[in-house]
Amino acid sequence: MRNLEIGEVKFDERGLVPVITQDAHTKDVLMLAYANRETLLESLQIKKMVYFSRYRNQRWLKGESSGNYQELVSLSLDCDGDTVLALVHTAGPACHNGTSTCFEED
Repeated sequence: MRNLEIGEVKFDERGLVPVITQDAHTKDVLMLAYANRETLLESLQIKKMVYFSRYRNQRWLKGESSGNYQELVSLSLDCDGDTVLALVHTAGPACHNGTSTCFEED
């Protein structure tokens, strides 16, 4: 892993990059989401995860409506620069279904 340098991120043709979000304590993979340049910069600034919702086509602060914020610990790039790993501390379930990860069954 290498620390995120925004200039090294390889965004796709829509200006997005996948973000794998992992619990910094348990190392559980919580979710996969997408970010653009602006949401990555905002995440670094406010120390909470901000994503880009492809469905709603807008910025999405995780926890804004649910209270289940993800406190940012670090952002890292993979070896190709086209995937971001976000290590976070959680304040509730990661999944909108109420499960701790999006990879659990209800």
